[in-house]
Amino acid sequence: MLFQIITIFPEFFSGPLACGVLRIAHEKKIAGIETINLRDFTHDNYRTVDDAPFGGGAGMILKPEPIFEAVEKIKQDGSHSILLSPQGRRFDQKVAAGLSQKTHIIIICGRYKGVDERVRKFLVDDEISIGDYILSGGEAAALVIIEAVVRLLPGVVGDEESITTDSFSQNLLDAPYYTRPREFRGLKVPEVLVSGNHEAIRQWRRFQALKATKERRPELLRTIELTEAEKKFLERKEPENGGEDEKS
Repeated sequence: MLFQIITIFPEFFSGPLACGVLRIAHEKKIAGIETINLRDFTHDNYRTVDDAPFGGGAGMILKPEPIFEAVEKIKQDGSHSILLSPQGRRFDQKVAAGLSQKTHIIIICGRYKGVDERVRKFLVDDEISIGDYILSGGEAAALVIIEAVVRLLPGVVGDEESITTDSFSQNLLDAPYYTRPREFRGLKVPEVLVSGNHEAIRQWRRFQALKATKERRPELLRTIELTEAEKKFLERKEPENGGEDEKS
């Protein structure tokens, strides 16, 4: 898989690409991640990539010519080009899974007030937003998308089972986890987790994932099919002291 990021700040990516799963994907030759300097596709002495908007108004707009030239130079059969913008479809785990099936992804990082509308209408295949807030440019958003996609590629994450149990992978938040020490400042690990009963642990984690989702993201529960036992668990009242039911 190949990612190519079109940006006016290629240096933004040098640190993150040398860390974690992005470094592992590169070293294992599972995914290539390259930056393309948008200024290399300008034709004036100042390497100008932006201009004032027609009709007036505050801010500067990225010009269409260098973006079109950059995409057209690197585009190949099977390429999927993405414009990062607040108007795009919301990025989530389902979108990440879909993108992980692509072989070549081109990501255009917006900057300043925005990007010439002709880029969105006539050049790109997709438009994505990572949330309802504004960044100064698309570089941080590009890293979010790339990491979310890359970690889904076979061979990148050592224990692939951990991916299938991540939050949102099954439209649920993940269950809580504990590690050593077994007791810390009087706070004990739920007994079921040290019982050795794998089926009881599996059931506990499922119910705790349902509980966390009900409390924090209840709208996700409408997207999954629940067993009768799970429905009853979600309908029951919590203990008055708010404690966890470690046996469920």
